[in-house]
Amino acid sequence: MYKKKLEPDIRCPLEYGLEIFGGKWNSRIICVLAGMGKLRYSELRREMGNITDAVLASALKGLISNGLIERKAYNEMPLRVEYSLSEKGLSVVPILQSICRWSGQFYKNESENSLIQCKKCDYK
Repeated sequence: MYKKKLEPDIRCPLEYGLEIFGGKWNSRIICVLAGMGKLRYSELRREMGNITDAVLASALKGLISNGLIERKAYNEMPLRVEYSLSEKGLSVVPILQSICRWSGQFYKNESENSLIQCKKCDYK
């Protein structure tokens, strides 16, 4: 397993926030779950678009360990697992929407590939 050579050197709250919900995949996962509610792994992967299983699994583990996402496994056969935002995860959504609105002032993308959840941010 990959082990980082250096420990994170977080010196301000902004760095902590960007470490937790920053990046392409973490913010996208949060936005998809905010828009769709509870999703199974396969549903989440379908909504995410071009993400590999390894990257999605790793991102989910990180978001779960940071308390942004809850994973609920049901004692059924076949095993059913659902992912949803925790209270902490829900508290991030307005921040990401604000970033989206700000970014929309400078970045215009009329692509068909835009996430449905992004269109709900009302960034235009």
